Amino acid sequence: MRVPGDKSISHRAALIAPLASSASVVRGLSDGVDVRASVRAMQRLGAAVECTEEARGLTIRCAGGGLDPGPAPRLDCGNSGTTARLLAGILAGSGVAAVLDGDPSLRSRPMRRVIYPLQAMGARIEYDGEPGRLPVRLRGRATGTLRTLRHRGRVASAQVKSAVLLAGVLARVRVEVSEPALSRDHTERMLAGMGVPLAFDPERMGAGEVRFDPSGWDGRLDGLRMTVPGDPSSAAFLIGASLLGGRTVRVEAVAANPGRIGFLSVLEEMGARVDRDPAPAEAGEPLETWTVQPPDGLRAFSIGGDVVPRVIDEIPLLAVLAARARGRSEIRDAAELRVKESDRLAVLARTLGKLGVAVEERPDGLTIRGRTGRLRGDVETRGDHRIAMAFGVLDAAGDADLGIDDRACADISYPDFWEAIEPFRRGGRRRGSAPAGRVIAVDGPAASGKSSTARSVARRLGFVHVNSGLLYRAITWWALDRGIAGDGPALEAAVPGLDVDFVPAREGFDVSVEGTRPGPGLESPEVTARVSAVSTLPAVRDVVLERLRRAGRRHEIVCDGRDIGTAVFPGADLKIFLVAEAGERSRRRLRQRGTPFTDEDVERETRRLEARDRLDRSRPLSPLRRAPDAIEIDTTAMSPDQVVDAILELAAAAFR
Repeated sequence: MRVPGDKSISHRAALIAPLASSASVVRGLSDGVDVRASVRAMQRLGAAVECTEEARGLTIRCAGGGLDPGPAPRLDCGNSGTTARLLAGILAGSGVAAVLDGDPSLRSRPMRRVIYPLQAMGARIEYDGEPGRLPVRLRGRATGTLRTLRHRGRVASAQVKSAVLLAGVLARVRVEVSEPALSRDHTERMLAGMGVPLAFDPERMGAGEVRFDPSGWDGRLDGLRMTVPGDPSSAAFLIGASLLGGRTVRVEAVAANPGRIGFLSVLEEMGARVDRDPAPAEAGEPLETWTVQPPDGLRAFSIGGDVVPRVIDEIPLLAVLAARARGRSEIRDAAELRVKESDRLAVLARTLGKLGVAVEERPDGLTIRGRTGRLRGDVETRGDHRIAMAFGVLDAAGDADLGIDDRACADISYPDFWEAIEPFRRGGRRRGSAPAGRVIAVDGPAASGKSSTARSVARRLGFVHVNSGLLYRAITWWALDRGIAGDGPALEAAVPGLDVDFVPAREGFDVSVEGTRPGPGLESPEVTARVSAVSTLPAVRDVVLERLRRAGRRHEIVCDGRDIGTAVFPGADLKIFLVAEAGERSRRRLRQRGTPFTDEDVERETRRLEARDRLDRSRPLSPLRRAPDAIEIDTTAMSPDQVVDAILELAAAAFR
């Protein structure tokens, strides 16, 4: 197997390469949502960054020269704590004004331990909302520089260390960071490779220390040229699936940074045989190929102390392996997991307990007693990609029947995870399980109930709901904001390079355009009035079709729109065409608005809908029509639950 480019290295390449004094080319970056957030943020800050998709991930080309932002841009970091925390150091060191923000999950996570040392260096940083949380506002620095800092961290944190180092390097002031245990050192390795005079020991274990002294340094960062090695955390999940399935796996060209591969020692403690073959280093990062052979049965393990920072991302996986190991496994000194994308200790304890595994939750860890027999139950991921993937590994073992509520969140770090895990599924595909790429298309005229129906069907099946209209509305919102919504040629010229895409959300996908989530702005009257005309432009439709088809390749989806079964997914596994009388559709739309209405309001709304129908049916490109193999359902006299039940019956027959 091969795995995507290392997420941690990809983040740093995306954030640091644009700061170089000369050109950089970095290939093989992780295609996950988090890394894309870092790329978008640097583009929003005016860095000359070109990002393209290639066979093995993203490639970025940076002209160099640093940042050239507009007035205090607002940077949407999505769900990526690495993006937000490293950017805080970059902005502080550069003296650039900006606002850092993120999705609700990221807003709930702590920022104080990063912001405090930067403030101690003299950076002007304020909390725009709740103290210690995003959003934060960094004020520009017209004169002067930052102060030197000796920071002693109470816990090992690569993100805090990186933020302080980046601030010191960009401001050219001396900094020193010490930690009680060695955290991952990708930032140090990358900066040193670009000519920055750092003092650190990449082979040191235990307590960590790094120093930057700008004396005699000209302040130039050499361009970065590298191919990002495979992500060891992604490899860990495939290895875990192979152990539970009793199979040997070989994973090639994986980053073997000593601060990242502590889980291999834990697997050996559990009885696995791990062979490590070194390969030539890549930009200071050691590479290896791993061959892992399973034991007859997994043994319990115990981890704590200095080991924890080196296995922090793999603990959810180790916890589910512990559920199948002989004996009692113990995880200590891992309180850091309570402030990740979710409170991972609480989520693991609650979910494993519901599945019938004996778990004791402590403030800093878990005690898990392994068991045999089939495990059944639902998994609430809380939008946490590592929780979803860990229980996906357990589900693939063949003696578990798990309903994972949000498979799409794996896109954050491993977009093709569900496809990659399929070869490890023991005993063939679990009955009722859907492969990546399975699509239900739901089409119909405006206000026929497509989105609400598709959302409910997706929830009941465990699929992901994809609303094609979100993309069209996002592009329309963006065009209105720039004053080109009515200028077809200008919009068609601009939209091919537009950064618009789906991003994982709690129930399916949200949409982001140029690093911003429009949210309620997508439903504004101005967007509603223009979206139909914008959606007829060929360049707009090409962009939307590509994004939709990519979602269909990676996930099991229920997609709704007006040409899903005819133009977007002509080979969909099941096609539904919803219809209803115009008067009933008008009443439904008026009820959604939550205000009283009269017969005159119904007539007026009916005329609007009929006009919209005529426009959609007469447009030259992908007009609204029922695909020949679509099943028409007249919902006029049906309740929403009846419509959903009818589609579920059709899906059961189609997927039998």
